[in-house]
Amino acid sequence: MKNTNTTVTASSKLDRKTIERNRRIHMKALCFKLVSIIPSKYLKPTKDMLSQQDQLDLAATYIKHLRERIEKLKGEKEQAMKMMRTTQTNNGIFNIDADRLPLLEIKELGSGIEVMLISGVNKNFMLYEVISVLEEEGVEVVTANFSTVDNKIFYTVHAQVKISRVGVEPTRVYQKLQELIAPLESW
Repeated sequence: MKNTNTTVTASSKLDRKTIERNRRIHMKALCFKLVSIIPSKYLKPTKDMLSQQDQLDLAATYIKHLRERIEKLKGEKEQAMKMMRTTQTNNGIFNIDADRLPLLEIKELGSGIEVMLISGVNKNFMLYEVISVLEEEGVEVVTANFSTVDNKIFYTVHAQVKISRVGVEPTRVYQKLQELIAPLESW
């Protein structure tokens, strides 16, 4: 009977040792993976010679650096957004005279285009008509958004070229869209 208890105890000790060894191997692999994603400019030249504790300290320092950078970038973004709102309100797109509406602007973005249309609430048109013109010209609409601000409707459409070797001619798109919105100008 005593012999059975000794066997069970020895086997449970071996199980605990195996479990602990597997845990240490797993932790070592995770530490290696953590250090491998830290950019080399943040590591000391002898990264292989660092102890596991040094590696963890380095990772913690890098994470703190990233958090500080995120906070700094959020602050810069907020400042830029405030400046943009102030500039737009003072200069421009919100103070457009209703007699000048609708406005059309097309930007070429590499293999795509961005169409921005501004119309009055009383001088609106169907967005599907704009999308149809774009599709006739060989582009595929990726996003289409609109918003209403101060009796003006702002439409933004992003489109990608369907066949890259054919491309898209922004001036022709502009002319066709002008023809579409021209009747609105006479209202």
